[in-house]
Amino acid sequence: MKLLSIAIPSYNSEAYLHKCVDSLLVGGEEVEILIIDDGSSDKTGEIADKYEEMYPNIVKTIHQENGGHGAAVNAGLEHATGLYFKVVDSDDWVKESAYKKILETLKEIVGGHTVLDMLISNFVYEKEGDKKNKVMKYHHALPKDKIFTWEEVKHFRKGQYILMHSVIYRTKLLRECELKLPEHTFYVDNLFVFEPLPYVKTMYYLDVNFYRYYIGREGQSVNEQVMISRIDQQILVNKIMLDYLLKKKAEISKHRKMRIYMVNYLEIITVISSVLLICSGTDEALEKKKELWNYIKQKDILLYTRLRFGIMGNSMNLPGKGGRKISVESYKICRRFFKFN
Repeated sequence: MKLLSIAIPSYNSEAYLHKCVDSLLVGGEEVEILIIDDGSSDKTGEIADKYEEMYPNIVKTIHQENGGHGAAVNAGLEHATGLYFKVVDSDDWVKESAYKKILETLKEIVGGHTVLDMLISNFVYEKEGDKKNKVMKYHHALPKDKIFTWEEVKHFRKGQYILMHSVIYRTKLLRECELKLPEHTFYVDNLFVFEPLPYVKTMYYLDVNFYRYYIGREGQSVNEQVMISRIDQQILVNKIMLDYLLKKKAEISKHRKMRIYMVNYLEIITVISSVLLICSGTDEALEKKKELWNYIKQKDILLYTRLRFGIMGNSMNLPGKGGRKISVESYKICRRFFKFN
């Protein structure tokens, strides 16, 4: 059995797949690299097959009809044989020294008496055109270099969340929680780091800058104009997160800090949905924003009150054109500070 399975969802990735895979090969035969060719029409599949041919004990290629990022992650999880599971997007890469430290840490933990559910590390925004890259660190919120529980988690800052780039899960945990991401849907990475949380009992934070998240490429799913054009998928993920939180309400309520974290995460996703609808500027978009907030209100009035009348919720629901302009300007300030989009 491998120590770590790494799934690489790949769609028309011929321009950058080499850099991604080459950065992962240094993990050696303790790592299983699963390249999921998600119905590519370029040479992605050929490149993946060549890697499998050259590294048969490390690389495995999975060819499938196009199903989107979620379908590719699902396929990776289905085929994974490693004790732990990580997703690395095909246009991203990892830092060698941090990678080796993570593998050393996982080996030590596997040889111990405590089962680890989730390992967290830092990631770096490799933003196109920026001379200085922002690093997402968690040392203010999480204990370092030890196994800990939710009780030991401190306060996360606004805009600071555990994203797909940050996490490595225990593979069996993902299967136990029956994680299955929607197909043909963008932004499902939010579900990947949200739905397993009620099953996560033990965590470990390694303060190394492991994952390099490339952002700013034209046509990328997190590009603002692209997100506006795909707003229905953002709203769908938003609603799935809400429904899941309510479905697991009894379990989540047992762990106060987990509940606070998950509600705060839902809040930021709802704010992003709202501001993108405002930025769209159409009557249809504003009606969708109203419908989203009504959906939350109908599902759970207490949660709606928490989200709607918090600082961020209020800022997304200011009346009139002037209010919407203030909402957009607030969003732009956050965007510059947190370096997203």
